Amino acid sequence: MTTLEKRVEIPPGIEVSLVESVMVVKGPKGEIKKTMKYPGVTVRKDAGEVVIGAENPKKRQWAIIGTYEAHTKNMIKGVSLGFEYKMKIIYSHFPMSVKVDQKTISVENYLGEKVARKTKIVGDCEVKVKGTEVVITGNNIEEVGQTAANLEQHTKVKNKDPRVFQDGIYLIEKDGAPV
Repeated sequence: MTTLEKRVEIPPGIEVSLVESVMVVKGPKGEIKKTMKYPGVTVRKDAGEVVIGAENPKKRQWAIIGTYEAHTKNMIKGVSLGFEYKMKIIYSHFPMSVKVDQKTISVENYLGEKVARKTKIVGDCEVKVKGTEVVITGNNIEEVGQTAANLEQHTKVKNKDPRVFQDGIYLIEKDGAPV
């Protein structure tokens, strides 16, 4: 019988609690909750670390253990440092303007359209527009990434030649690393 265990160390200043299958990570940047439940995979907290494991794991359980390890590391990084994605507003034909209203982002004059395109900000992300740059910050990597993906997909060119019409809002940097 084989046992697979992955261990994630909890840094000082970060509080991790497990109630049934819900992991709650608290830190200086806030709190993140995530359900981690899969048949045969156990998640527990030992002295100063989170242990994710399984007895005699099958292929799918190996994959889930790695996924839960990555989720735990991202949650710890998110509540301690946070995540930041940068996007670039690019236009050549019609100057578009991007505005943020509470929980929505509106893109006006995209390819000369009269009606503004609107998309939602997911979760507790903050979106700031500085000239031709859009900065999305937050403590949950999934919410930050989904907000960036929604904005990029919302300004995708359709029914036109993409070699000519390259207008849109594109992701240029994820957490300090160029894309």
